[in-house]
Amino acid sequence: MDSSKTLDVDALEYTLAVADQFAITLDALSQKDLLTGELARATDQNRSLKRLLEIESDLIGDSPAMQTLRDTIGRVASSDATALVRGKSGVGKELVAAAIHFNSNRRDGPFVCLNCAALTESLLESELFGHERGSFTGATGKKIGKFEQADGGTLFLDEVGEMPRSIQAKFLRVLEGHPFERVGGNVDIKVDVRVVAATNRDLEGAVEESTFRKDLFFRLQILELQVPALREHAADIPALASYFLVRCCQRIGHPQLKLSGEALNRLANHDWPGNVRELRNVIERAVVLSDGPRILEQDIRLISTSEPKAWLAEDPMLSYQAVPIEDLERDHIAKTLNWTNWNKREASRVLGINRSTLDRKLERYGIHPPQSES
Repeated sequence: MDSSKTLDVDALEYTLAVADQFAITLDALSQKDLLTGELARATDQNRSLKRLLEIESDLIGDSPAMQTLRDTIGRVASSDATALVRGKSGVGKELVAAAIHFNSNRRDGPFVCLNCAALTESLLESELFGHERGSFTGATGKKIGKFEQADGGTLFLDEVGEMPRSIQAKFLRVLEGHPFERVGGNVDIKVDVRVVAATNRDLEGAVEESTFRKDLFFRLQILELQVPALREHAADIPALASYFLVRCCQRIGHPQLKLSGEALNRLANHDWPGNVRELRNVIERAVVLSDGPRILEQDIRLISTSEPKAWLAEDPMLSYQAVPIEDLERDHIAKTLNWTNWNKREASRVLGINRSTLDRKLERYGIHPPQSES
């Protein structure tokens, strides 16, 4: 037999053996990639399910108003149209938007939030649509906007009524399915995003005043949900208070507490201008300040637009004369600090401001903690 042919056969056998091993390796890698992909999808689905359960837990209440809201959320979630969530401050509009997303076919996609009132006009445009490097002073790099971040999912725009009119036209075009460009860019970007917007403003009035585009209003209003104020489903206050109590104790590692009957009565008789957010804050403050195994009536410290009237009425001069708003704010901050025993963290939460803002106001108004007696 020719030795060269023998060598070729040996080489061929070696090559085939390597190829077989390589095929096995590729198959194993393919299976691993498949399993990794399945694991990633399962993880995403588990995360979405967990978030959905958390959201549905927060939307508790058996009142007709809450049952109607949950039914409406289910119907809106089954659609992919733009939705507008309306309601007063503190009712939980972002929670409703999240419930829509996590009950929809987009649940495994991103849920991205943006508050339109928290940014200047130029920053809001950059946050929404992104920008290219060098597009304006300070743009040292490319920025991916919220629309791109939400691709395949839902973009929640809170306080959409505060969006400057100069941005509304570009925003409307994206809602209509048109591509957009980043600020300073020239490349068309098209995204698959569902928009859920929220407002506590009278948008109809804003349209009449020409501060909000009529065509944008109608586009946002394809599907509309009205979130009830807490006083409109006051029967749910005991269940909500108990739920917030359990959640707060778990979060801060506090032994579980119970609400006394007197404390529940005090909660039930309050008008809750700050809605569910105010109730949650009141419960959290009571947990921090309570001494025993139960939250008593005196632990429920209500601070709202109704209570300042009581301490204003103590001074006849304040009752009948106009008072500068700075004076009211100074007194309100001072009383809040006294009620929280000068716990600045709790006072900031009650007042709805961050700690640095509180410190600036204390310095501005010359408010100092009481001197301890020697």
